[in-house]
Amino acid sequence: QVQLVESGGGLVQAGGSLRLSCAASGRSFGNYRMGWFRQAPGKEREFVAAIYWSGSSPNYVDSVKGRFSISSENAKNTVYLQMNSLKPEDTAVYYCAAGWRMSATAIAARDYAYWGQGTQVTVSS
Repeated sequence: QVQLVESGGGLVQAGGSLRLSCAASGRSFGNYRMGWFRQAPGKEREFVAAIYWSGSSPNYVDSVKGRFSISSENAKNTVYLQMNSLKPEDTAVYYCAAGWRMSATAIAARDYAYWGQGTQVTVSS
């Protein structure tokens, strides 16, 4: 079965960086769009970024543009989220997700069929 396992979360000061990894297994992901979402306490799950497994057509929520970068490394079956210039408002549990044959502009969580368990990112001020 499909498994998505996130890693790389932690505690960082404002202005710092973290790189999240999502290790994917269980099928060929060639026709999949890979996304990162986040959920802060008391808030709904929010789209952060997405990319096709091939590495094409990245898309970002406005609040992270210019600070976060999503990429894929097919040889390692891994998708990354490089997060720079972190802010306290980036604090959340970050989830990796996979959806089949999705539009490059798709940002709704309900459109993604597979999810990881999440990794906590805490940014202190």
